[in-house]
Amino acid sequence: MILNIHKPVGWTSFDVVKKVRNITKEKKVGHGGTLDPFAEGVLIVGTGKDTKRLEGITNSNKSYTAVLSLGTSTDTLDTEGNVKYHKQVPDLTMEKIYSVLHSFLGKTMQIPPMFSAKKVNGTRLYKLARKNIKIDRKPVEIYISNIQLIDYCDQKITFTVISSKGTYIRVLGKDIADKLDTVGHLTSLIRTQVGEYSIDESLKIENIIANGNPENSG
Repeated sequence: MILNIHKPVGWTSFDVVKKVRNITKEKKVGHGGTLDPFAEGVLIVGTGKDTKRLEGITNSNKSYTAVLSLGTSTDTLDTEGNVKYHKQVPDLTMEKIYSVLHSFLGKTMQIPPMFSAKKVNGTRLYKLARKNIKIDRKPVEIYISNIQLIDYCDQKITFTVISSKGTYIRVLGKDIADKLDTVGHLTSLIRTQVGEYSIDESLKIENIIANGNPENSG
């Protein structure tokens, strides 16, 4: 079974996998791409034999809507972390922000954040980060096929992005802020699409819990 689940804010991707495992009684349950605890949206979960299909789904492009708050950065690059820096936000026009966003189109290199589930030498980076251990990470090639400015108000940029596997939108937000000569962190992140799976068709966790059967949840 492949499930398109709307992960709530505050849940880890593993929390969702664990809940589905408990409800379905399937021993083999996995997900098709980690979504940060502070984020919400599409998380693809596979059970039983269908876990084999997750690799192909993980490799699909993903779409997001994000809010980037300028002037303050955190160690996690989102709302979960501790404030690291403050920096004045220059006067910005929509045209300037639009130009910076579009500079990220196509192939670019991105350094994975320390607070991430990525493994280096067999250890997940966030486990090192929690011990204040910082290690060098190799830049990873990513591809952004679409990025659009939705709004800029109260020093917050709302934008949408369609990106390849392995893209960290938190890092993209940091890099956007850098190019705007300030700092920033994400205050909201919604994954709206994974491949052919849309948020409009995703199952709410509370409905799955209430019905006791993901296949009958809407």
